[in-house]
Amino acid sequence: MRYAQGGGLTPKKQAAREQLRLEAAERFARGEKTRDVAGELRVGERQVEKWRRTWREGGAEALRSRGPMCVELLSPAQWERLVRELERGTLAHGWDEEQGWTLVRIRALIIRLFGVEYTVQGVWKLMRRHSWSPQVPARRALERDDASVEPVAERGVGDGKATAAARDAYICFEDEAGQGLRPPKGHTWAPRGQTPRVRVRGSNRGRVSVAGLVCYKNSERSRLIYRLHVYRGRKGEAKSFTWQDYRDLIVVAHNQLQAPVVWVWDNLNVHLVDELALFFVENEEWLTVFQLPSYAPELNPQEGIWSLVKRGLADFAAADLDHLARVMKRKLKKIQYRPELIDGCLTETGLIMSAG
Repeated sequence: MRYAQGGGLTPKKQAAREQLRLEAAERFARGEKTRDVAGELRVGERQVEKWRRTWREGGAEALRSRGPMCVELLSPAQWERLVRELERGTLAHGWDEEQGWTLVRIRALIIRLFGVEYTVQGVWKLMRRHSWSPQVPARRALERDDASVEPVAERGVGDGKATAAARDAYICFEDEAGQGLRPPKGHTWAPRGQTPRVRVRGSNRGRVSVAGLVCYKNSERSRLIYRLHVYRGRKGEAKSFTWQDYRDLIVVAHNQLQAPVVWVWDNLNVHLVDELALFFVENEEWLTVFQLPSYAPELNPQEGIWSLVKRGLADFAAADLDHLARVMKRKLKKIQYRPELIDGCLTETGLIMSAG
């Protein structure tokens, strides 16, 4: 049997597919029904009917693989080189706009490197055959230092984990978020071609800020602690949390957890003021502070909490800032009662809490 689509299957997958067809042939010989064969082999009934027709005409041998109808033009060594060049990115090859690989660009690169002529469809088959697919890339700040981020991700929670284990402490990841009266956009169903409209507040004066922390400790229930700050846009009013607010939040966390605290947060300016540094020194018997690498929000599980909250605020038309604050508090409280969600936010970062 030929693979008319040209090559969406690697040789390994072709062999696995051939094994399925041969097993189907054995079931045909035993007189099993199409529905039963499809259910057992987990393939579509229409596909099984096609195999059955081929089997009737030529027996089991007709179902054996004869490879794709087209032959790959690149050798294994050339493909490996192409992968290396693709990983360098489009900028390295002269495309300075829309930094993404398209089939046309990959085709041009193959011609430039190897002098091999592919059609655009042929490039699509080539990439699919090697398990490449078009994807939306994740964004990452230019200022980020990957050399400082990757060791943290590889070690798990790293030094903070070791310190917490030695002191029988909670590891607390802190972060801030804010929301104005203009809500984030959400998705909804609507007739094709007719963009739906929702009514939301046009004014964005004022803001509700939240400082939150997720707290983890082996063999203990994960915790979420937060504080809200409402900024109404008045003259002389603090727009966000002050260093005193963060100091008080740390004390509240220590009192609620009834345990030493390993505090992990980012390099926000207010986190680095001298007053907080002095507070850390004065309370070092129960408090240890670590800074996350710059521009690495994916290492902070508190970011997952904000994602859950913002998702629940999509297209939400709050009456005023007090209404918005009440709704945000209610959503945060619901998460507090679901420790599995808090654990999931840690899992999403790739960090681990196992001892050692």
